[in-house]
Amino acid sequence: MDKTQELQRWRLILGQESENRLSSMNMPALSEEQQLMDAALAAIYNKDGFGAGGTGRGAGHGPSNPQISRWLGDVRTLFDKEIVKIIQNDAVNRCGLKQLLFEPELLENTEPDISLASTIMTLKEMIPKRSKDSVRAFIKKIVEEINKRLEQDIRRAVTAAVNKRAHSPIPSAAALDYKMTIRRNLKHWSPELKTIVPEHFYFFDRGSKTAANKWTVILDIDQSGSMGESVIYSSVVSCVLASMSSLKTRVVAFDTSIIDLTDKCDDPVELLYGFQLGGGTDIDKSVAYCEQFIENPRKTLFFLISDLMEGGNRAAFVRRMTEIKASGVTLVCLLALADHGKPYYDEQMAQKFSGLGIPCFACSPQKLPDLLEQAMRGGELSVGDLK
Repeated sequence: MDKTQELQRWRLILGQESENRLSSMNMPALSEEQQLMDAALAAIYNKDGFGAGGTGRGAGHGPSNPQISRWLGDVRTLFDKEIVKIIQNDAVNRCGLKQLLFEPELLENTEPDISLASTIMTLKEMIPKRSKDSVRAFIKKIVEEINKRLEQDIRRAVTAAVNKRAHSPIPSAAALDYKMTIRRNLKHWSPELKTIVPEHFYFFDRGSKTAANKWTVILDIDQSGSMGESVIYSSVVSCVLASMSSLKTRVVAFDTSIIDLTDKCDDPVELLYGFQLGGGTDIDKSVAYCEQFIENPRKTLFFLISDLMEGGNRAAFVRRMTEIKASGVTLVCLLALADHGKPYYDEQMAQKFSGLGIPCFACSPQKLPDLLEQAMRGGELSVGDLK
């Protein structure tokens, strides 16, 4: 190690306060990567970082700072594995999370909070054995709460979209489309009978549920540190979609590697535990993997749920997305699937995709059913209506 590298290392160790003294010793400016390292260290070790004040917030009483979840994941891309372990341990102690992780009774009495859940999932490898059941129960409460809010609307939206395009002239009492039959025959109301006397009946095409006619929904989910809340919502949504016989659902998670989680879609908690929050990203590699599931492009809905911070080949990523879009696939980039907050994403990449006709926006979970229905019906996706 030369003198320059030694000075820069001391600068990272000692922090911003040492800047002037070390600069007088001819230390060059920190590189871009070193500046990111410095910011990551400052977040925990500086007096005004989000670790300041220890447990002053009170362990578990109130929402977790969403910056912590993002930081705990992304720091893995900046430091060696052994150093990351030390920093994460310090983060647990300084950010008031230690009691939650090591004292199960506190977590049992903590109100479900999705920001806190995403932080805990990032740290799940550090959770002691005696706390694992409490953590799992806490995560399950949040999953059930989200499922209660979304499941019925998602099922309604998908069913409406599939059925709208699937009517048959073949009569079948079991396949009667009651809504359309009533709507189209309102003018045939009989005052004497006080009921509608239909002139024409409408029936769903039961063959639309055959394998060849099913919609394929692909969820390609970024598991980098900034996507914590999106991962939790995506797990619940994936399981709802996978349970619908009218769809073929594939669920893939990625950072610099790829995990196919489709076989875990029977249980959203199990699916969520399959994610490994943190690390870098190779989005192009994951999108390439997902291409194998595109059988009928015009009946494929591809959600890329990512902040678009591509760590791999950016040009290849743009080219691949353009080709998938051109093939007829309905392709949507969700920069975040979360309740609130401005999403953290690569604005340049998002603008490029938007210019290519690939919608890129954040979506609140409550708006997702509308998005699904619009996309499957082939309608224009209105970003303003779905934020």
